[in-house]
Amino acid sequence: MVFEPKRVIFEKDALSYPLGEKLLRYFRAQGVEIGHTTSHNRVTSIPGKTRAEGYAEAKRTLVVGVRRTKSFETCRPSAHFQLPLATSCPGKCEYCYLLTNLGRKPYVRIYVNTEEILEAAGGYIEKRKPEITVFEGAATSDPIPTEPYTGSLESAVRFFAGQEYGRFRFVTKFTDVETLLSVPHNGHTRFRFSINTPELIRRHEHATPPLAERLAAAKKVAAAGYPLGFLVAPIILKEGWQESYRELFKAAAAELSGAVPDLTFELITHRFTKRAKGAILEIFPNTRLDLDEAARTFKFGQFGYGKYVYPKELIREIKEHFNALVKAYFPEAHIDYLV
Repeated sequence: MVFEPKRVIFEKDALSYPLGEKLLRYFRAQGVEIGHTTSHNRVTSIPGKTRAEGYAEAKRTLVVGVRRTKSFETCRPSAHFQLPLATSCPGKCEYCYLLTNLGRKPYVRIYVNTEEILEAAGGYIEKRKPEITVFEGAATSDPIPTEPYTGSLESAVRFFAGQEYGRFRFVTKFTDVETLLSVPHNGHTRFRFSINTPELIRRHEHATPPLAERLAAAKKVAAAGYPLGFLVAPIILKEGWQESYRELFKAAAAELSGAVPDLTFELITHRFTKRAKGAILEIFPNTRLDLDEAARTFKFGQFGYGKYVYPKELIREIKEHFNALVKAYFPEAHIDYLV
């Protein structure tokens, strides 16, 4: 599933880098609409009168910029720090928390100065050694769809392969993994796939590959020797959810067909904020997401804002069920967290 942008907008300074010049030549040759901006943080030329129209157009817009800030945000519980390789993605997942984090037009953004970003990561590693420092490459994006244009994941994998005290991880819903399979990784990059039941993918994860393709890609990644992970998120409770998720684990085990030496799971239950609910209903007015506040418990999250989560008794049931699933189908795997 190749990301082919409708328009590409270049920050002026990005054209002073070889990758910026290369991308400009490429997209011009493809006949793609080209635009310019003075800052990749301020892009005003994306059309769309309504929020839904603006969202759809933004998802087809690629912005090429220079990452100037070399300080990285923390990224608990996934890692110590974010590694900012890209922002947003062409997928249109109804529940995505970035609906409220990236503005009304969440355009896809890449950076032309990956080497400088990795150099900054090296500084963080140096400061914390001999402790291992872990970086998350997909905190605000899915970096696979833009990899053909940037090569930033390949650069990151190669960089961390040589870092005694640094580790890299990223997660994707996409399946174009072939260019990364032969990259030397030294076991220092954990390659994770976001998976869910086929029904939930069809209903809520628009413009993303189906489960079968994700599992097939995961098998290739495991065969290439990468540490593998599965992110099951969001866990959504609907009638028959226990059996639906059992079938998901059964399918994953059948595809991998054998023990994976280093497999992790991250399990995240569905939650939403009042602001996110408003954005979802604007962009996806026909959504079938469960956004009933009365059926949830309100609690404050780690960033200080309130969110609606499943009640404690349901959380206990979820934890028991998923712990049992992991034990039954992947007894050697480790659950990083279940929240």
